[in-house]
Parts: sequence; C-alpha cells; structure tokens
Amino acid sequence: MKRVVILGSTGSIGEQALDVIRKRPSKFQVVGLVAGSQAERMQQQADEFNVEHTALGADAAARLIRDVPADVVLNGITGSVGLGPTIAALEAGRTLALANKESLIVGGDLVTGLARPGQIVPVDSEHSAIAQALRSGSGDEVRRIVLTASGGPFRGRSRESLRDVTPDQALAHPTWNMGRVVTTNSATLVNKGLEIIEAHLLFGVSYSDIDVVVHPQSIVHSMVEFVDGSTIAQASPPDMRLPISLGLGWPDRLANVGAPLDWTSASTWEFEPLDTATFPAVDLAKEVGRARRTYPAVFNAANEEAVEAFHAGRIGFLDIVDTVREVLEAHAAPERLTLESLAEAERWARERAERVIAARSAG
Repeated sequence: MKRVVILGSTGSIGEQALDVIRKRPSKFQVVGLVAGSQAERMQQQADEFNVEHTALGADAAARLIRDVPADVVLNGITGSVGLGPTIAALEAGRTLALANKESLIVGGDLVTGLARPGQIVPVDSEHSAIAQALRSGSGDEVRRIVLTASGGPFRGRSRESLRDVTPDQALAHPTWNMGRVVTTNSATLVNKGLEIIEAHLLFGVSYSDIDVVVHPQSIVHSMVEFVDGSTIAQASPPDMRLPISLGLGWPDRLANVGAPLDWTSASTWEFEPLDTATFPAVDLAKEVGRARRTYPAVFNAANEEAVEAFHAGRIGFLDIVDTVREVLEAHAAPERLTLESLAEAERWARERAERVIAARSAG
C-alpha cells in the first residue's frame, strides 16, 4: 500500500486523485491533505479518508511533507507557489507525482538537480503520454518528441480576428475543464509553451527536437518519434484520472481507471501544423527555455499578471503574450540561479508587467 500526500486536494487534480484512491482502498492510503483556501471542503475530505495531517497554503505544505512519512506526493497546486513543496518532496526522498508544471519550469536546474532518476513522475496528460511512449525504446533511440495541442477555442482563427475576443470566449475550451489561468493559457497557447519547457527538463530532449502539432480531438495525448522512423503515440479519451493514476502508481498501471476507446464506432482524428504567426507563445517559450536561468520564471510571472489584467478588462487578448514578450526583453538575468534570485525575478516581472499593462490600458 502506498501512502499519499495530496497538495491542492480541493482543486480539479486533487478531487480526481481522491476519486481514483476512493475506488482502491487496498492500494493507497491518504496520509496528508493540503488546500489553498477551501478549509471546509478539505476537512470533509479528511473525514472521509481518515486523514490526520492537513494544512492550508504552500508554506504549510512544505512543512507537512517533511513531517509526514509518505511514498508519493501529488503536487496539484496551481502556479509557481508550488516550487517550495516540490523541492521539499524531492529533498525528503518522496516520489513526486507532478501536476504543478510551473514549479519545474520556474525551478529549472534547481529542481532537476535535486531529483534522482525516476523520482519525478509527470501528471500532465501530454508528459504522461511521453513517459509511457518512452518505455518503447532507450533514450539514445529518440529522434523527437511531439506534443499535441487541442488548439483551444480559437483554432483556425487569424491573429487579427482575436483582437476583440472576450474572457468568456477564451474560457470556452472545447475539451478540458480547467481553472481560469490554465484555460486562458490554453487559448493563447502559453500552456503549450510551458509544456515544451517541461518536456525538455523532464526528458532531456533538446528544444530543436520538441515539436507541437494541433490535434483537436485530444485523443492522442503526445507522441515519441524514434530514430528508425517509428512513432509511438499514447491514445485515450480525455480523462485526467488516467495520468493521475499513473502518477500515483508508477510504474504500475491500475485497472479500470477510465473508459477505453470505442473501436466499434467510426471516428476521425485530425492533425494539423501549429499557426505560430497567430499563436507566437510556443516559439517564445522555446527562446525562454534556451535562455534558462530566471527567464522561465519571468515568462510565467508576467503571463499570470497579464491573464489577470485580461480578465479584468484592462488589456485585450493579444496583449497577453505581447506583454510577456515586452517584459522578457527588459529582463537581465543573474548568472546564478538560486531561490533568492528566482523570488527577486518573479517580483520584478510582476512589477514590470503591471507597468506595461498600465501603459497599454492608457493607450
């Protein structure tokens, strides 16, 4: 039986993880829960699963991880505040089931330098798919990784046609039910840019060998192409419980987690190239990833500020990525990456983004 700590237990990832565990009481024991603010809901979860250790907030999460013996820590916190708990889980020797991509992207070499081989198990559906496909060959047999993207709600639109889209339109994702920031990031393709950086850090594949293809059905979650010309794809109906279950049970699979594909009905899967002129966030993210140091932290923080400004009606949809680019162009990264330099870079990025946003709003 694996002992599990769930961070972000009241969010979408946390609730689905508890659903997976609820149906398998002989395989998992929840020993710790952490929520951002929904104390009442977390207490209901604690009562149901007989959990003694609970906490609110990321700082308390790091302390709980150090104090509670566990086999797996599922980090489902949203945003770069998940970095502290990610580091705590790695330092404590826990297996880290990582749904909080921001902590890896922002932490970069600090996080990968702490992780022993196989200690981080990805929970993002795309990276879980890649991890599964990589079991088909050795690392030196990989030619490239292909991340799939649904294309979001604005697939097929021109850049000019996106100038006046509303927050409600940006949140109308065709496939996934996610939070406001992640759903908006999917609409701008910032989320796919972040996933490219995540893929590089997780699997050690160079940025020139990581591509994105638009796949609106969201059935093929990502692919790995090998040197002999073979491509291995992981396909399943869109259901986050599958990658969550793999994160909790890795390397073992759990039975009957989700419904398999129905091969008795006709279906069509489409794949099309990404329109990088309309959605420049992916190419920008590759530049950021190659620059390393504090640039990914600035990218993420500036984007979070811009997304909030967009939903507040202060800037337009296209201004989100344009604001991020302007902040990055003004950034001068320190030579050494430390927790202190990361914190300072994020603080600077948010302040600089606010100045850019204010200027755009006034203009």
